[in-house]
Amino acid sequence: MKVYHNPRCSKSRCAISYLEEQNQTFEVVEYLKEPLNESEIKELLKKLGLKAEDLIRKGEPAFKEHFKGKQLTEDEWVKAMVKFPKLIERPIVVKGDKAIVARPLENINLLWA
Repeated sequence: MKVYHNPRCSKSRCAISYLEEQNQTFEVVEYLKEPLNESEIKELLKKLGLKAEDLIRKGEPAFKEHFKGKQLTEDEWVKAMVKFPKLIERPIVVKGDKAIVARPLENINLLWA
């Protein structure tokens, strides 16, 4: 299992704590320190079952400054996430070929359904 994590995000820290409480083994990926490339983001989107725009944090300053009000293609949104990784919603928990955005935290339980 992998958790795409931003240590400064309280929801992300809660997801890590929850998995630890559940005695789950997982790898932490600090995606701001180790940015994802285009193929990694596309693979993540496939596991999430989401379009790229659905994974964008629209409250982020980078979104407001560069993308608000614009219509981008799927590839353009992926490139935006590569360039501005803070745009990626978090935390994302991946187990095998399934992934979820752990907002709310209880979404993590869907990985065991």
